[in-house]
Amino acid sequence: MNEQVPIEGRASATASTAAAEKGGIPGWWITIFLFWLGWVFMYADRTVLSPVMQDIQTEFGLNGTELGLISSLFFLAYAALQIPAGILGDRIGRKKVLVPGFLLFGVFTAVSGMVKTFPQLIAARIVTGVGEGTYYGPQYGISSEQIPQKYRSLGSAIINSGMAFGIALGLMMSSWVAYTLDLGWRMPFYVLAVLTMITGLLIWVLVKEHPRAKSAEGTSQGSSFKSLIKNRNLLLTYLMVFCSLFGFFMILTWLPYYLQTERGIPAENIGNIASLVAWVSIPGGLLFAHISDRLGKRRPLVLVLVPIAAISLVSIAFLDDVNQMIAAICVYGFFGKLALDPVLIANVADNASKESYGTAFGIFNFVGMSSSILAPTIAGMIADATGSLAANFYLSAVILIVGMLGMMFMKDVRKSAVEKES
Repeated sequence: MNEQVPIEGRASATASTAAAEKGGIPGWWITIFLFWLGWVFMYADRTVLSPVMQDIQTEFGLNGTELGLISSLFFLAYAALQIPAGILGDRIGRKKVLVPGFLLFGVFTAVSGMVKTFPQLIAARIVTGVGEGTYYGPQYGISSEQIPQKYRSLGSAIINSGMAFGIALGLMMSSWVAYTLDLGWRMPFYVLAVLTMITGLLIWVLVKEHPRAKSAEGTSQGSSFKSLIKNRNLLLTYLMVFCSLFGFFMILTWLPYYLQTERGIPAENIGNIASLVAWVSIPGGLLFAHISDRLGKRRPLVLVLVPIAAISLVSIAFLDDVNQMIAAICVYGFFGKLALDPVLIANVADNASKESYGTAFGIFNFVGMSSSILAPTIAGMIADATGSLAANFYLSAVILIVGMLGMMFMKDVRKSAVEKES
């Protein structure tokens, strides 16, 4: 899924401001920081593999398809846990689901560095995905309850920025530890595992969860789900997020490998270059979210961002000059998936009633993460068939344009109009 969704909570303003203070610091500030840190390590784990893929390929004798399968099976496990973790968290307590899963993710990050065979590595990454799959729903449920209403968008934006920091951290730390320090491909997994488990324990001790209140909701989830999937604007938005994430997860999985094997960039530099996608996305995401809110419309911005992102993807593979290619990577970061996400998230909120936000964003995340399951393996298969990863950048650009063509049939809806209908 798309992992940047600030789901609206149903807690009252009184409950939101009731978070405990520690040393004069509001409890919800601590919650924001620790959940931000959680996303940092979640996304660092997803990118720590990329800079060392060639070493893993050599040690286990893998082809491109098998390399892609590592990430695809991880995301399959992650996506499969999204809805069950949310339901279980609501029933027994969200921290009781989130923290054990987070610790499981930390333990099996370490196990990923200990494996001796390829099947063991696959198994370790699947269990890691299961652990991470317990984070999304419970985390947004707790944070949306704690953060006061007037700060909820800002708080969620800060939490979400941990994703970009995590992408950069995983890429840079992995290449630095493995190659600059010459400690091998296994050591980055050990370093990340320790930091992850410390964060999980801090969340357990310092983040306070409000007692679960019994829901007075009278509408059925089935009817809510059916109404959402019949909404044309939402269906087109789901199509767009799938198309956007396909290229993003191809980049996330394969860009360092591509830079090293096809562009001749030294291994110690590939993490820094690939991490530019994440760094430049932070100002891009903030800028375009602000513009989108000022316009009160989503479609015009999508029709601007997507073509620029598609051109930048093509340019990464097409341009021979390395400096120009790096510039294209930066352009993709600024205009691509991480900048587009806030606009698409706002569009979901525009077109869904408040009563169905959880379901609407759940579908949004599941559809987006489905793309992450397919992209790594498809990219590996294409690389095996063609002898190059270049075709994947062209394919990703075409898929992006398909999503944009769908969005051309969407009609912008003012939020007030949706609320009147609900």
